Amino acid sequence: MFTGIITDLGRLRAVSRLSLTRLEIETRYPAESIAIGASIACSGACLSVVERGPGWFAVDASAETLSKTTLGDWRIGIAVNLERPLKLGDELGGHLVLGHVDGVGTLVERIPDGGSIRLTLEAPADLARFIASKGSIAIDGVSMTVNEVSGRRFGVNVIPITQRETTLGEIAVGGRVNLEIDMMARYVARLMAKDAE
Repeated sequence: MFTGIITDLGRLRAVSRLSLTRLEIETRYPAESIAIGASIACSGACLSVVERGPGWFAVDASAETLSKTTLGDWRIGIAVNLERPLKLGDELGGHLVLGHVDGVGTLVERIPDGGSIRLTLEAPADLARFIASKGSIAIDGVSMTVNEVSGRRFGVNVIPITQRETTLGEIAVGGRVNLEIDMMARYVARLMAKDAE
């Protein structure tokens, strides 16, 4: 489990495609602090560390992961939002994030707004009903507050520190992002559907 507070901006340094796709990611995390088998959220997708070395770690991604996330689009040098899992007693600065990507959204508008950047994104139709104004959503693993919702589109503001420390500062119109809806929204919707049966 994660919080959506990014603790490192890594870079993809190597990709090898065999039965699984192995991704090697540069990081500032000390190699000795990364356990083999540990989970790291990589732009929102929770992946298990299979190898590590000074300044990098490797994860394997299945065909399912590649088809349901943006990881299949990744090329050498792409920036990757990284977050290590939450420990009991850690501050919960964002919201509870599972690292289970629900779908891929698209950036449709990017407008300067004072010191921040206002992003308008479009979610897949099956996820749009879970997104609520002033609710939480993880965009490429970053915990964000939704400003407004209109059909499949929703808006967020990216403040300067988030622009510098995550990939959201550089994303261009047309860019694809991993979306994870708020866990509570998912369960409330499920309970309401049961009540309607």
